[in-house]
Amino acid sequence: MEKPKKPVRRFDVFAEYQRLEALKDGMPSDVAKGYGLWLAKIVAARKSQRTQAGEQEAASGEKMRQKPSREPEALVDGKWRTLGDEPQTDALFEKEIVERMGRPFYDRVFTPAVQEAFRKGMRYQEIRDSIREAWKP
Repeated sequence: MEKPKKPVRRFDVFAEYQRLEALKDGMPSDVAKGYGLWLAKIVAARKSQRTQAGEQEAASGEKMRQKPSREPEALVDGKWRTLGDEPQTDALFEKEIVERMGRPFYDRVFTPAVQEAFRKGMRYQEIRDSIREAWKP
């Protein structure tokens, strides 16, 4: 079986799953890639913030409150969401997801596996770990 150049992360599976959701909702392919990457980074950042807040709460003994973001969504060229000042584009998806695991693996193994699970109606939470088992180095 073909293996990825680097280990497949939950992040990769989530970004790909969200790309497929966006395509299903009618988003153009290039925008769907950028959206999947953007959403994966947002979710990862929130998880990191919750972990840091929990550690601070434990250290201080006080419960911390998080304020929801009210920042309006900024689109570059009418289609790319940004994080910081960096547009989350299809090219960035290619670099950070596809090139990291290798184009042949992405095209022949990863995408078909995630698409099959998606087609069967499986939720991301059901596949995020099990789908990666066979690809561990």
